[in-house]
Amino acid sequence: MVSIRQNIATLLSAGLVALATIGSASAQGTVKSSHGAWSMVCDTPPGASSEQCALMQNVVAQDRSEVGLSVVVLRTADKESEIMRVLAPLGVLLPNGLGLNVDGKDIGRAYFVRCFQDGCYAEVILQGELLETLKKGNTATFIVFQTPEEGIGIPVDLSGFSDGYSKIP
Repeated sequence: MVSIRQNIATLLSAGLVALATIGSASAQGTVKSSHGAWSMVCDTPPGASSEQCALMQNVVAQDRSEVGLSVVVLRTADKESEIMRVLAPLGVLLPNGLGLNVDGKDIGRAYFVRCFQDGCYAEVILQGELLETLKKGNTATFIVFQTPEEGIGIPVDLSGFSDGYSKIP
């Protein structure tokens, strides 16, 4: 299985980190369709010549209402890859990265690649076993850390992910 760390390395080497951001927690856009727990949100970013769409879901930790994530899946501008971008709130411990567990199975960690005023982003290329795991899974749990010992699990409903993913323009 390709690890999330390898996906991050691929993402960085491919120069895809500079992609325009669609899908921060406060993103503007129009919901074009719903796919289970996921929404297809479309917008024309500043400077773009056409509308861009992303599959997204915003979630909040069950026991910590101040800790939420935006999970966004989009196709790169060159139409060569699909990436998953996760926006975590400011204040998370960056060196520990973002953990991922799907249906009780530890998938690995993605490292944060940058922070802006709305939060910190982790990104991975969706391909191979990671993509199939998400398509077939029921619940993904993303884990952010506030201290090295304290991980906060934030569940993301995967219902509709496979259908929505197949419809990303």
